[in-house]
Amino acid sequence: MTILLLFGLFLLLGALQVPVAAAMCFSALAYVLVFSDLPVGIVAQRMPQQLESFPFLAVPLFVFAGNLFNRAGITARIFEFANDLVGHVRGGLAHVNIVASVIFSGMSGVAQADAAGLGTIEIRAMQKAGYNSALSAAVTASSAIIGPIIPPSVIMVIYAVLAGVSVADLFLAGIVPGVLLALALMATVYRLSGKYTMVVLPAPPARKLMRSLRRALPGLLAPGFLVAGLLGGVATPTELGALIVVYGLALGAVQRELKLRHLLDAARETVLVCGVLMFIVAAAVPFTSIIAFEQIPAKLAQGMLALSENPWAILLMLNAGLLVIGCFLETTAILLVAVPTLLPLVVELGLSPVHFGIILIFNLLIGTVTPPFGVILFIMMDIAKVGLWRLARAMLPFYPALLAMLFVLTFFDELSMALPQWVRSFAR
Repeated sequence: MTILLLFGLFLLLGALQVPVAAAMCFSALAYVLVFSDLPVGIVAQRMPQQLESFPFLAVPLFVFAGNLFNRAGITARIFEFANDLVGHVRGGLAHVNIVASVIFSGMSGVAQADAAGLGTIEIRAMQKAGYNSALSAAVTASSAIIGPIIPPSVIMVIYAVLAGVSVADLFLAGIVPGVLLALALMATVYRLSGKYTMVVLPAPPARKLMRSLRRALPGLLAPGFLVAGLLGGVATPTELGALIVVYGLALGAVQRELKLRHLLDAARETVLVCGVLMFIVAAAVPFTSIIAFEQIPAKLAQGMLALSENPWAILLMLNAGLLVIGCFLETTAILLVAVPTLLPLVVELGLSPVHFGIILIFNLLIGTVTPPFGVILFIMMDIAKVGLWRLARAMLPFYPALLAMLFVLTFFDELSMALPQWVRSFAR
């Protein structure tokens, strides 16, 4: 009864479009009032606990860094370089879109930032070249989810804090899957190039390619510094985030493209994004505390193990459930509930929490590009000026690639675990 009330009320409020944080708070309050003798004030007292974490400092730093690079004109230079690099391959600007997202992923940790910042440049360029608007939006939406998989990643920081695992290990575990996803999306574009009109640019002269590389190189160094810092273990992800912010400020000043108004806009956007995100995280604390108190993880583990003791079969069932839930609920909210609920089961099965983190994050990111409530789809609709169902039809060819990558990452843990294990053995 208590479980039904807690989750039923949460899902009902979500269906009524009550903000996620408020839905969690109201559900926790209802539990305290109906099923416990605890004072109501305990809900508010518990909320700040999760935020008292050093790794969480990385969240505003990475978001601010991504906003700085967007405002300082680095994004446009990255797109220009990607255009010269792969614009002549069959698929043209669609390949440019994906490659630019891979590069930009090393600066921004939020899929929405990639979709709204770099996506605006990508979609406008594709529309100007004669690409179908819905296809342009579909390619941009699909490539935007590369951002939180390749480090830095805000959602990985949240998972690391909730699961008690190393942020650096998660960042390293996301590099190979992110690159493989980009290749899968490019293969899809190559296949679609026979169906859609895709302008292929002539291969640029070597001199032009080198010039665009020089212009983009300062921006390209930022993800290089991050990866090198993680591989070398010279700083924590939080410290690396601070260094990238300083680098972005210095780069904007040297190139004279970061004006005071750009800096203020970047700061304001960071406060808005992080304020909403941190409030959701805080609101989830009393909700997840009730989950632990009611021993829901243990009961779930017993139920799942009664169905099958095969860890891969259980992962398939979890993936199927998360894919469905991801179509209707916000990514961070699912993560905050799923980690304390599912992680004990995963550990009992002998699976790595880092590997499960990559599976969970990738799974939830698919939800951001899936109707009816995929947040990235709504961003694309606004930029490309296309309707939801027209965009959803254009997305159909990309779902097989996304689901195939989810399947591969689920059953071949070496793809995500090899790099962090190598770095750990090298450090010894």
